[in-house]
Amino acid sequence: MKLKKSLVRIAPLVVAATLTATACDASGTDSATSSDGKTVVKIALWNYKTTPEFKALIDGFEAKNPTIDVQPVDILADSYPEKITTMLAGGDTTDILTMKNVTDYSRYATRGQLLPLTDEASKLDKASYSGLSDYDLQGKYYALPYRSDFWVLFYNKAMVGKTDLSKLTWDDYATLAKRFTKGSGADKVYGTYLHTWRSVIQAISSAQTGGDQLGGDYAFFKDQYEMALGLQKAKATMPFSTASSNQITYDSQLTTGKAAMVPMGSWWAAALLAEAKQGKNDIKWGMAPMPQIKNDGKTVTFGSPTGFAVNKKAKNADAAKKFVAWASGPEGAAAVAKIGVTPAYTSDKILDTFFSVDGMPSDALSRTAMQPSTVKLEMPVSDKSSDIDQILKEEHEMIMSGEKSADAGIKEMDSRVKDEVQ
Repeated sequence: MKLKKSLVRIAPLVVAATLTATACDASGTDSATSSDGKTVVKIALWNYKTTPEFKALIDGFEAKNPTIDVQPVDILADSYPEKITTMLAGGDTTDILTMKNVTDYSRYATRGQLLPLTDEASKLDKASYSGLSDYDLQGKYYALPYRSDFWVLFYNKAMVGKTDLSKLTWDDYATLAKRFTKGSGADKVYGTYLHTWRSVIQAISSAQTGGDQLGGDYAFFKDQYEMALGLQKAKATMPFSTASSNQITYDSQLTTGKAAMVPMGSWWAAALLAEAKQGKNDIKWGMAPMPQIKNDGKTVTFGSPTGFAVNKKAKNADAAKKFVAWASGPEGAAAVAKIGVTPAYTSDKILDTFFSVDGMPSDALSRTAMQPSTVKLEMPVSDKSSDIDQILKEEHEMIMSGEKSADAGIKEMDSRVKDEVQ
């Protein structure tokens, strides 16, 4: 699952204003060594208590490296990118920085705020990684991925029955969604649920057609919009306006039996397992490959990696690099796979670990879904990405809510991107 696309250099952006939110240092100390003589490595991350992958990686690494004390610097998820930007601008010495998205990574790397990890990257079996090449900046690496999420088709096994979901085109998917739709009113069950995010339509269109989301010509979106709008018209999916105004969650649609199929990111698997463990749902679910525009035997989907980088001003850079290399390698992959998180590194052994998690569907189709042929970046990286993303989001909402036709909305995307951004 090797990604083909490398990042381009982007122009430095203006440093964000200092935030009032502060990082919560678990140790309460700034020392490079602990009281018992261990090397202290501080790692910036988010929502430590509710994001089990961080504890799994830290505990696993410390068990292998008892002379290193990895201490979390916990930051609220919603404030994380802005806070890291401010920390780096102020000369903060936190050793490891979790790269929440590739856009932020590119920004920090091109500003010279991260240490090179090219030597560490050169030792990796690149063919076994998803998301590694997204950290390639003109042949140099400044972060390594430890997880890589991509979109698959989740489904309710009881509602789908024995229907073959292994090689669906989008036309097949739409036909099945209509077939699985039943009832009315409070008893209404939809064949599928399309969440309100623009990526549900636009990112998959881009990935499977090769269309450029930054290019200013969005005709390649049309077929996916017509499919989605057709499902709304057929009442085979919840109307966008209803989902948006009522803040419907994709989780509720599958777990309460309100929708038979839900395209969504692989991260959802871990959440579904956690809910089941807590007794919040008892649904029997599975995963299938994302439906395709072309039925050529290949599975193309979209997603994004999450990785670790080393601060250029790290106090213990060597120990920090050791953690990053371990977390991105087979042992780190096994640590997160054990809790149902999709690792960037994969192998038959890692897949066995992932599918051996209690409650994880272990059927052949689910296993196939976790091995797509190609994973494209959800949104290309550029200094224009943020502005274009906002325009595409606004027009997406107009189309899906029926305020504009697909043709009119796409035409507006074309003109606005060219006039306002390019």
